[in-house]
Formats: sequence, C-alpha cells, structure tokens
Amino acid sequence: MTIAALPHQPMAGDEPVFREPWEAHAFALAVSLHQKGLFSWTEWAAALAAQITRAQAQGDADLGDTYYRHWLAALESLVAAKGASSAQELGHYRDAWDRAADRTPHGQPIELQPRDFDPA
Repeated sequence: MTIAALPHQPMAGDEPVFREPWEAHAFALAVSLHQKGLFSWTEWAAALAAQITRAQAQGDADLGDTYYRHWLAALESLVAAKGASSAQELGHYRDAWDRAADRTPHGQPIELQPRDFDPA
C-alpha cells in the first residue's frame, strides 16, 4: 500500500497532512493493522466510505474538518467487526484516554493510569 492508494487523504505535496497528533496516530494505526493482515485495503475503503456516508446522512457538512473522526470511527467499527476488540472495550479505552487527557496539563504527555479506567 502506498500513500497514492489513499485518494481522500489530505495532502501537502507528497505528504499526508494532520491537524492534530491523534490524526496521525489513527492514520498509522489503520495502515499498521492493514499491513498485519487484519483487513484488506478494499475492506478498509468500504468501511471508511460507509462511515462518511452515514455522517453525511446525519448532517455532516463534509468540510474536511471531520475526516479523521470518520477515519477513527471506521477503524473502530472494522476492528470490532474483525473481532480484534469489541465496541465495549474500545469505548472503555476511549473514555479512559479522555479522563487521562482531562487531568493532564497542556503540553505534557498523556499517560493512562489505573484510575483513568474508573468512571467514578
């Protein structure tokens, strides 16, 4: 798979463009899981297209600012569909990361701690 195989990926010349570090991480995770054989690129493209179509049907203006949110939602959906994780487990980790981010001062690395998994 080459970067040219990603027609909807925002680009600056030959390089992908990311507004936030998490976008680059989500991008790399999808590429890595594809390279490890969890899903084919055809499956990935279909999952991403379906996610974008759902979002547009729900009113997403498709201005480009939500592209990586769709990317991440498609990735989570495909990972759960393939049995590599469950939607519940992914949500549990997403919530823990949110709690960790909330308690972390700006500019510091976000690190998960056991307390991040406790919603209380």
